Amino acid sequence: MSFDYKKNRPWAENLTIVMQIGLTMAGCIAFCFFIGLKLDQWLGTKGVFITVFIILGVIGGANVVYRQVMEIIRDKEKNQKGRQNGID
Repeated sequence: MSFDYKKNRPWAENLTIVMQIGLTMAGCIAFCFFIGLKLDQWLGTKGVFITVFIILGVIGGANVVYRQVMEIIRDKEKNQKGRQNGID
């Protein structure tokens, strides 16, 4: 049993987009969490910087995901216009 890429191409492309979005959000939040954790340890505060940096991680991750999705949409629109004009 093998994976037929041509038959499953739309499914595989959508799966990669979803995985990219999820990993981007998780990465941004985890990175900011560890920065907040280290700042809390260094300054002796209890969760203040973790909270602030997690919020910043969510906002930053959402911004990056938004830009990625808009780039994907622009690329698909460009490809569709090219096909309509006879460029393939």
